[in-house]
Amino acid sequence: MRPGAKRNTEDINYYVDGILSGNRVVLSQAITLVESKLANHQALAQRIIEQCLPHSGRALRLGITGVPGVGKSTFIEVLGMKIIEGGGQLAVLAIDPSSQISKGSILGDKTRMERLSSAPQAYIRPSPAGDSLGGVARKTRETILLCEAAGFNHILVETVGVGQSEVTVHSMVDFFLLLLLPGAGDELQGIKRGIVEMADLLAVNKADGDVAKKAQLSAADYRNALHFYPAKESQWIPPVMTCSALNDVGVAEIWECILSYQEFTQKSGFFDQQREQQTKNWFQESIQQLLTQQFFNFPGMIDHLQSLEKKVMDRELSPVHAAHMLLQTFWAQQNRS
Repeated sequence: MRPGAKRNTEDINYYVDGILSGNRVVLSQAITLVESKLANHQALAQRIIEQCLPHSGRALRLGITGVPGVGKSTFIEVLGMKIIEGGGQLAVLAIDPSSQISKGSILGDKTRMERLSSAPQAYIRPSPAGDSLGGVARKTRETILLCEAAGFNHILVETVGVGQSEVTVHSMVDFFLLLLLPGAGDELQGIKRGIVEMADLLAVNKADGDVAKKAQLSAADYRNALHFYPAKESQWIPPVMTCSALNDVGVAEIWECILSYQEFTQKSGFFDQQREQQTKNWFQESIQQLLTQQFFNFPGMIDHLQSLEKKVMDRELSPVHAAHMLLQTFWAQQNRS
């Protein structure tokens, strides 16, 4: 496209050529289509993604999570700068918590990562998490593919740090890092067992000043706790490290550990196996989501569902029987249409 020329929003070549050439503006426009709920935007986004698919898949995908206040943004900026200094191109996809009342989102990562956001080798894309983890999973996965096609060889996905978003992010990355605060205590900060099991590395952040010793003790507590967890399928033993992102201490060692994991899993074949399994899971999840969407959007289904729901609540029908009746009605209407 000529400089200054107006874009045709239906022109696939505009988006694909722009993405493949590393045009950040076009990449952002394509991601906006992915995030849109409009049917025509979704159809266009899928056509763009399919054109970009052959150019994706060559990046190292990292997931980072941790409770609010653990210092994720500071850590990501320091880690990101090290990736860039090593010659990498980095895309940061930050899933921000959205208000369940106003549906607004903080989207403040660019202001919290001033150095990284101004680096020409970095691209930061904050996205509101909303109230649909399925939507987050699909949009983020598709955004990863577009960023990879745009030439980013490192993708970093930051999660909200609460609820089930960690499971969602874990299902789309190669390496999952759990950031922790000093002073774990007996309850391990209330972090769910499943999140610890998913982690490929645990890092106790803010290990500086008066709490440096406490951080070391916390790391020891986590190492002891990990002995009671089952072995990971990758056969990788998750290390527990300490760092101070604020003072840039220990982050370089964490990056070296991540690279060691990549080398270890690529040699064993687990790296590619996990990617393949994630793609299969994505395909199956997409089928379920599309079937559910088609079911509830079919004319009259919501009214019929509410009618059967009342009978279930009044103990006139069992939930299983009511579900079968609803499906029978759906298939009957589908056949008639």
